Amino acid sequence: MSGVVTVSASYGAGGAEVGPAVAARLGTLFHDRAIPARVAGRLGIPVAEAEANDETVARGLWRIVASLGSMPDPMGGVVPVTEQLDERTFRLQTERVVREIADGPGGVVLGRAAAMVLGDRPDALHVRLDGPAERRLAAAVARSGRPPEEVRREMRANDAAREGYVRRNYRVDPAAPGSYHLVIDSTALPLLTVVDLVVEAARGRGIA
Repeated sequence: MSGVVTVSASYGAGGAEVGPAVAARLGTLFHDRAIPARVAGRLGIPVAEAEANDETVARGLWRIVASLGSMPDPMGGVVPVTEQLDERTFRLQTERVVREIADGPGGVVLGRAAAMVLGDRPDALHVRLDGPAERRLAAAVARSGRPPEEVRREMRANDAAREGYVRRNYRVDPAAPGSYHLVIDSTALPLLTVVDLVVEAARGRGIA
């Protein structure tokens, strides 16, 4: 396969489910956890440290934020928890990995502000999955089975961390439709339908 599909998804919008399903339908690779692992290898640090500085930091960052009783500033982001390497170092290495994926095997990349990194490449499809906060919350609660208030705290921290990362590093709003070819309210449709839409759009861009 040639070409790459980037998927930007707000919390609860189904990115972790849609991304792998799209990759399977297109017969290509799904790139998510392997990205910080490659970054860690190049920087000579533990994978856990690379994951903590990844664009998807909210997997664990919300617990740190919740324990401090405050939320990240969407414009300024969260203060990095590591003193060994700065965020710019991690960002540049992550961008390098994303570009290598696009130049090499292609596939589906979840997060990492990949739509901003790859920009107007003709062999890329940029997708945004979003939806009203309350519907995203309900979807996340249904998938996880966890208490709603716990999931709500995680959602707020996750959304703020991701928005802060993109605004700080690329000076754009990650939810702005102009950065994407396809924007879907994935809370209003079955995820299988969302997968169908993304796959058809990818084929329309010549990615198949």
